Amino acid sequence: MNKYQQILTKYWGYTNFRPLQLEIIESIDKNIDTLGLMPTGGGKSVTFQVPAMLKAGVCLVITPLVALMRDQVERLNKLKIKAMAIYSGMMFQEIANCFDHCAYGDVKFLYCSPERIETELFKHRILKINVSMIVVDEAHCISQWGYDFRPSYLRIAELRELLPHAPVLALTATATPEVVKDIQEKLRFKRSNVLRSPFERKNLSYIVREVEDKRRYLLRTLAKNKSSGIIYARTRNTTRDLAEFLTKNNIPAEYFHAGLDHQVKADRQKRWTTGKTKIIVATNAFGMGIDKPDVRFVIHYDIPDSIEEYFQEAGRAGRDGEPAAGVLLVNDASTHDMLERVKTKYPEISSILNVYQALGNYFQIPVSAGKGQSYEFNIADFAARYSMSILNVYNCLRILQDEGLIELTETIENPTRIIFNVSRDDLYKFQVANFQFDEFIKLILRMYSGLFVNYCKINEEEIAKKAGITTDTVYQYLSRLSQQRIITYLPRKQSPFIIYTTERLEQKNIHISTEKYFRLKENYISRLNAMLMYASSSSVCRSQILLSYFGERDTERCGQCDMCKRKNELNLSKYEYNRLTDDIRQILLIQPLPLDTLIDKLNHDKDKIIRTIQWLLDNNYINYNDKNELTWINL
Repeated sequence: MNKYQQILTKYWGYTNFRPLQLEIIESIDKNIDTLGLMPTGGGKSVTFQVPAMLKAGVCLVITPLVALMRDQVERLNKLKIKAMAIYSGMMFQEIANCFDHCAYGDVKFLYCSPERIETELFKHRILKINVSMIVVDEAHCISQWGYDFRPSYLRIAELRELLPHAPVLALTATATPEVVKDIQEKLRFKRSNVLRSPFERKNLSYIVREVEDKRRYLLRTLAKNKSSGIIYARTRNTTRDLAEFLTKNNIPAEYFHAGLDHQVKADRQKRWTTGKTKIIVATNAFGMGIDKPDVRFVIHYDIPDSIEEYFQEAGRAGRDGEPAAGVLLVNDASTHDMLERVKTKYPEISSILNVYQALGNYFQIPVSAGKGQSYEFNIADFAARYSMSILNVYNCLRILQDEGLIELTETIENPTRIIFNVSRDDLYKFQVANFQFDEFIKLILRMYSGLFVNYCKINEEEIAKKAGITTDTVYQYLSRLSQQRIITYLPRKQSPFIIYTTERLEQKNIHISTEKYFRLKENYISRLNAMLMYASSSSVCRSQILLSYFGERDTERCGQCDMCKRKNELNLSKYEYNRLTDDIRQILLIQPLPLDTLIDKLNHDKDKIIRTIQWLLDNNYINYNDKNELTWINL
């Protein structure tokens, strides 16, 4: 057993690595900049956690997914591996404490959201930490050609100047050849070094169903399928409506989206993960960090914006290697909806400028101020106050983010935290002088540790249950202790944050680059078109389309998608089908011919010829012209 397996076994209980994990570990352990392309559920975290345990110092992990960040920190701490996280919404003292523990304590992992690395505090304090390696998760976010570009990722390269000896490990599940090249350039790799798992999923059947009544299709399909599955929809309202519709029709389902309370989301995710709930209807907020192996199907009720999104989400099915299906539902309305998305996704530039101006007024930020400041943001309240549509506001903010003027974080659930501001001796004196607080303080100290050193997460409901009092009474106690400066009390909040990456500008000085705006818009349209081509293809193997998009050429037909199954119905071998189809194509490209004449020209079994011609007609490869001649359609 080598040193990497020893670490894997000691902390995670596994004796062997999954495919590609060991190659990435060995590469980064040799201090070689590495880009790892691994499928969803491929075990990306192990590729940096194992080598980091062998290196002296702290592994810096940059990720935009705060929920995933917290989840990994919690898991590592349960394994007795010290990990901490820094993200928007934390108090200055919390961040300072975190840096102190990394510099002078035994912390092995520091997770950080990308917008935090731009702050002067981060740049100053990171120099005092022995950083063993820099991990960039969701690395596709650094590329403007990717599907989730974030300007704050471009700042990561500056860390290379501050930490010149720390190698970089970039990780992503989906990247086109163009994005793969861009990631390495933007992160200043010393030389190209890409380690990738094949994108092919042999156990996953990709299926496109053209159905006018999608709800009826779901009822018919799910009534026969009792397995665990995910239904993805674009909007929060759709997830709720669909879950209620299915439940009313005796197919129990729950819905999930980013706007739900943190505890509700956690409970629903747990019920689905443990199998108590079979079907979850969700927006794309559901799925990150979930490693449920026995998902038998993922159904997309709406067409996603890109192949990358679809591939990643459909890939959550069949992680146990058993047969599974990724199903995409389409109809005429879906296609029209995709075309409308372009207008919504890229509002008029005048609209974008108005939102920027209103944002400054909303937060009462003077011109030339605000740089580096974080502000809690209630998008519904903002939109209502300025009579704007929430969707339009969101898309304007995204473009302002692309321009590097602001950063919009995901919705962050900040649990209640407290820290004692006084010493133990002073606290004892307070308890003696204020007996009404004595039992409450003793209970807090029994339930939670480290309260004099760090901000500690607490749960008001748990405290109320232990004390036999109401939750409101707990709130009152904590508030009064805070007012008397015995503790600092930060109540639970759930909100996204707006971070000003530059000082607030006057509207006349804001420059939205039209060249960049239209380039990004064209890039978005290109990704939509690729998704439409996948959805509307009536002849090419679905798996081959997906693999080709990610740069894998000359692949075999999967034999199990809806297209391959149609071809299999012809009862022809792949060789026979390809040869016969190619012969038909070559003949009809020269000139259209009547059916009998075409059959006479083909040197094949007549029955197989007729079946193949019928299939090509059914799938719009060939058709009859006005002279009743067969002609090849140039697809």
